[in-house]
Amino acid sequence: MKAYRILSVFIYCLILILPTLLSAAPDSTQAILYRIELTDGSVLMGTILSEDENSIQFRTVSELEITILKDRILKREVSSAKIVEGKVWRSDPNRTRLFFAPTGRALKSGQGYFSVYEIFFPFIAVGVTDFLALAGGLSLFPGSSEQLFYLAPKITPIQLGKFDLSAGVLYIFVPNEEDNAGIFYGVGTYGSQSASLTLGMGFGFSGGDVADKPVFAVGAELRSSNSVAFITENWFIPDSEYQIVSFGLRFFGENLAADFGLIHPAGADTEGFPFFPWIGFAYNFGAVH
Repeated sequence: MKAYRILSVFIYCLILILPTLLSAAPDSTQAILYRIELTDGSVLMGTILSEDENSIQFRTVSELEITILKDRILKREVSSAKIVEGKVWRSDPNRTRLFFAPTGRALKSGQGYFSVYEIFFPFIAVGVTDFLALAGGLSLFPGSSEQLFYLAPKITPIQLGKFDLSAGVLYIFVPNEEDNAGIFYGVGTYGSQSASLTLGMGFGFSGGDVADKPVFAVGAELRSSNSVAFITENWFIPDSEYQIVSFGLRFFGENLAADFGLIHPAGADTEGFPFFPWIGFAYNFGAVH
């Protein structure tokens, strides 16, 4: 029970201080931000003031008002980026996941990502609709003729801007085993691009047997800049001496995100360095800028 108490205190403190972090996070403007790509390859970010058949009156992020002829526009799209303290903060391209656990957020229709966790576990996900995503992958253990297959469909019926609620399943096909395994889960995320809290609950299963007690997950994200975020992901495992605590950083550009974290099995007798490294990469395709 010692590990459970340690993680309980950690999670309690996280939940206690996160509302302060959410309120203290930099404010972002709510005006619709557009990304306009011109035929010469240049890109403008800002708001549309007015438009007619031939041109657009445009105000850039730096408050410069210009007229853009429509025949010079190659692409115009609503941006998922936000203006924070007068600067553009891009959207996290891997915002639908913490290190490994999903957040409550949804992939939009046509969006997707390819990711690799701990080198050996590639994963691909695609938004079929704005509320349904299909995902899966195959392990790549060197020299092994038997690999794990996994599927992970996810639905997000509630999307309210600052709160998203999802449900899904991770189904793992185990080689040469009649009983495959996985977890049914529900997960909710509250917050903004600057700071958010994720709470999840799942029931593991093996074959036709489903666990009597749920596993709980608590995670958080806190942006420090346009391209860096702090992440923590933590697991309550019922009837276990060991609980999982992790924290680390995410570095990202418009489409690529790289995670480096440290995982500690609370309750385990560890000698020397008490953490296991976590490395993950994700490339987002079809993303809204």
